[in-house]
Amino acid sequence: TFLIMAEHLSQSELDYPFKLLEYLNGFRISKAIFSACELGVFDLLLQSQKPLSAAEVAQKLSTNEDGIERLLDVLVAIEIVDVEVVQRTGKLLKDGKNQNEKTFGLPSEEIFSAIYRSEEEMLKFMGLMNSTWVIDGHDIVTAFDLSSFKSIIDLGGCSGALARELAKEYPSSTVTVLDLPAVVQTAQRHFTQQDDTICFQEGDFFEGEIPPADLYILARIIHDWKEEKNLTLLRKIHTACHPGGGVLIAEALLFENRRGPTTVQMFSLNMLVQTEGKEHPPSHYTRLLTDAGFRDVQVCRTGKSYDAILALK
Repeated sequence: TFLIMAEHLSQSELDYPFKLLEYLNGFRISKAIFSACELGVFDLLLQSQKPLSAAEVAQKLSTNEDGIERLLDVLVAIEIVDVEVVQRTGKLLKDGKNQNEKTFGLPSEEIFSAIYRSEEEMLKFMGLMNSTWVIDGHDIVTAFDLSSFKSIIDLGGCSGALARELAKEYPSSTVTVLDLPAVVQTAQRHFTQQDDTICFQEGDFFEGEIPPADLYILARIIHDWKEEKNLTLLRKIHTACHPGGGVLIAEALLFENRRGPTTVQMFSLNMLVQTEGKEHPPSHYTRLLTDAGFRDVQVCRTGKSYDAILALK
């Protein structure tokens, strides 16, 4: 049966570790179920005589509303909770609280101060990002034809793995990774390759200047932060961007009704614990990019872990 199915799959699909990621997601889902048990979510829903909203569940359990909504979305998606038992609140929910302050004594906006608190911890995180784009990078950089963009800057490009995929696919373009000084120095010590054609530049794209370029990459950046901070960043990128240039966003996209994919819902639940952000459907990014001044927003679902959004200036 597998051989028959394999005839209809591309080489990149055959090479992709779908089964391994499925097992990993199963582990995450089990953690979500255990958390729901500990919080008393199932007992509350079973005892209720009417459908409950996330706000009502959170109030009755004295817990965070945003976190409960994300948890309920996962439980509905994996069909442990019937959608009729849960009503959406229909309003913008207040931000959840992550665990950084409790664990590291740092506010949520200083998430990367916790991640980068030592070179050992930094290397762990950078290794994760590196493996992510070794697996998913090719699908992101080929989601759209980017050959017309001759200067490309990967903002927060970490180890340079995604930048290398870009340079490999578009050899006539210059590709630069812009990241914090400590990250750039660690990347150059531990992740450079002999045949590297990419460049590294030290900087802070939130606080410092963004160099002019044709295309900017934001890979797994937007989902870390609150909307106002992202909008400020995108407007800053729009100002720096050459006319006719653009921005490519790589994120895991929810469905518009937020009822899946389950993997992305699990990512969003994880973001509540670790960052200020969450995962979003395509319409959220389209609105953000349009508000920042970009046009011609295009969305490409890759069928893998991460999707791509391209917008032009």
